[in-house]
Amino acid sequence: MSRRSVTTAALALLAALLLTGCGRDGSPVAPVGPPASRGEAAPTSGSPFWVDPDSDAARQVRQYEAQGRTEDARLLKRISERPVADWPAGDDPVPEVAKAVRGAAPGLRTVVFVAYNIPHRDCGLYSAGGAHDAQAYRRWVDAFAGAIGDAPAVVVLEPDAVPHIVDGCTPPQHHEERLGLLAEAVERFKRQPRTRVYLDAGNPAWIERPDKLVEPLRRAGIARADGFALNVSNFQTNDVVRGFGAGLSRLLGGTHFTVDTSRNGDGPLPGDRPEGWCNPPGRSLGVPPTDRTGDELVDAYLWIKRPGDSDGTCRGGPAAGTWWPDYALGLARRAKA
Repeated sequence: MSRRSVTTAALALLAALLLTGCGRDGSPVAPVGPPASRGEAAPTSGSPFWVDPDSDAARQVRQYEAQGRTEDARLLKRISERPVADWPAGDDPVPEVAKAVRGAAPGLRTVVFVAYNIPHRDCGLYSAGGAHDAQAYRRWVDAFAGAIGDAPAVVVLEPDAVPHIVDGCTPPQHHEERLGLLAEAVERFKRQPRTRVYLDAGNPAWIERPDKLVEPLRRAGIARADGFALNVSNFQTNDVVRGFGAGLSRLLGGTHFTVDTSRNGDGPLPGDRPEGWCNPPGRSLGVPPTDRTGDELVDAYLWIKRPGDSDGTCRGGPAAGTWWPDYALGLARRAKA
């Protein structure tokens, strides 16, 4: 997708918000699960989220091992043994959602999903596509939410959709419909008893003034959601993102947020280089996914962008969302172990 340079008391609160007790609306949410059981990859210490044992990274590790590339396999486990978001694709999200829910169930783990199918997605750029029309999107969201059922889940809702309204990329004639669809999607996902929803709000290098996001987020249903998501698929540092998020949170009355730390270990690409968000060289993995953030406003650090998936056909990359093992290996090699 395009990204323009475009829980002591705090811990208890975060655990309550994401994984134990009740949500802010009184609905039950998922407890932290016990150690992983057979068929589920071991989660990173401190993470309640599901690790897919058959992810692209996990398959690549097995291939490297079969080829005798033991050091590369060891490095890539920095991705394969950590939870990353699942992005259900196509017109029918049910098979992929149901598979993830089944995989996470034995260990009572929380699945992190991204709903990314809004009509007129990505302004026709690298990740263009989405549902054919509003009714198709409503059916897709309803099927997606129904497939989650009563399983514990986090849904990051529609990366780019609100920021592309703010930056003018999405034509004005689509604004009202999009904001309405987002609000409906928030409401539909929140019918599921243990689903938490975070509306994407871009990153501070893209939308520099948080006040510009307030009204669109309100119209998109932020009051019903659990918060907003920042830095999805981008590289801004945690300090920068937390500062921006705190400012936006104040404007929204204390709303919480999540941060995508999948590839921000070394921050963004230095200098004002074209498409700095798109497969930038020299980047590294960031803080592993966890709900133990030490910040009462930050519900979780998540790997929303799947490390090693291409941003698009830039800098020699394959199509957006395609597994790119060389880029993945570079992210893992440069990560602080």
